[in-house]
Amino acid sequence: MFELKRLSIDDKEAIKDIFVSVFTREPWNDDWSDKEQLDLYINDLAGQNYSLTYGLYDGNDLIGISMGYIKHWYTGTEYIINELCILTDRQGTGAGTFFLTEIEKAIKELGLKQIFLLTDRDVPAYNFYKKNGYVEVSSLVPFAKYI
Repeated sequence: MFELKRLSIDDKEAIKDIFVSVFTREPWNDDWSDKEQLDLYINDLAGQNYSLTYGLYDGNDLIGISMGYIKHWYTGTEYIINELCILTDRQGTGAGTFFLTEIEKAIKELGLKQIFLLTDRDVPAYNFYKKNGYVEVSSLVPFAKYI
């Protein structure tokens, strides 16, 4: 049976294992071979006083993570999800939908009003979020500048 647990920076090694396992494969193919950069990134997401990290467990096995932070905004306090994943071999089993539902319940109990996240249009996560009731915010446009 699945169970949601709040994680902390003390769970960093388990978080890194899942994160690398998922995001270095298709469709992401991220290069996380720089272990120092990976460590810094996980610290950024899970090690700050405003961080909010959840784990999805199946028994004793960590099979999913959600890393982000709490943001106070004029429409209410939000959970900004920077990274959310389920182990590749567990995707398509309902685990992700269960995870999102439990996260929504947990943040509501914390008094948060909404979840905000970004994903690419051309990855399976896009349809997963739409299927789970998330809507595109068409007025927002992401920008980046490499320097």
